[in-house]
Amino acid sequence: MTIDSFWIMVKKIIDISLVWLIFYYILKSVRNNVRMTLLIKGIIFVVVIKLISNWLNFVTVGLLLEYIIMWGPLALIIIFQPEIRNVLEQLGRSQLLGRHKVLTVDERERLVYEIVQAIDYLRKTRIGALIILERDVSLHEYIEKSKKLYADISSELLISIFFPRNPLHDGAVIIQGDQITSAGAILPTSSDIKLSKRLGTRHRAALGICEETDAIAIVVSEETGRLSIAIKGELNYNLSLEDVRMILIDELRPKQEDIFTEIEEGEQDYEENNKTN
Repeated sequence: MTIDSFWIMVKKIIDISLVWLIFYYILKSVRNNVRMTLLIKGIIFVVVIKLISNWLNFVTVGLLLEYIIMWGPLALIIIFQPEIRNVLEQLGRSQLLGRHKVLTVDERERLVYEIVQAIDYLRKTRIGALIILERDVSLHEYIEKSKKLYADISSELLISIFFPRNPLHDGAVIIQGDQITSAGAILPTSSDIKLSKRLGTRHRAALGICEETDAIAIVVSEETGRLSIAIKGELNYNLSLEDVRMILIDELRPKQEDIFTEIEEGEQDYEENNKTN
């Protein structure tokens, strides 16, 4: 193999790798955005109907779908401009290496313990709160517009931030790793028409940030003291303290650890089946 042929092969590998990397981050951003997921499903539905109409020779339907496919991209860009912009913003905010800091088991347990202690006090005293935990998609845009703290996590600090008459108690607290990065953050609110009108601004903001990013949002209701968690575009309402703790432990676990856990569970099931047989 000559140097020229080797260099050509390296360039092709780099070229293909870059294309796969771009597709990976686009699909990852789409997965974390509920609206864009629905958009992709709609496009797939139209393409499937078009293939079926061609197969069954439906002339009128096929002609109509051809016009939709021809002018569809332009219409989608105009209609879904905010969603497309959000995906591009997420690509710009995404961290190539994941979270700012991969927490150890002890650090994760302490983080969950401090949050649970804080929300337990807040729910008992009916103090409203909104706590956001950043994951792979950066929340830098919202941190920049809020009051930066960069303080170690503690239940006392969380309680004091949300205490009534505190200037920052109306906004959200953003946590990166095991640090309280900022307080008083203003978040986008969800426009989901299915969301109950009884839910207030905190719940809508929690769902809104989780529709646009992969963050975890914890809400303490000021009126009822009930706990909720918004995650992956869904709002889990009226949770127990133990439910919140288990969800946080599960969702904050690194992906590599999830893989190893699944492998270990598979090996245990295999050994139990062998013993049974």
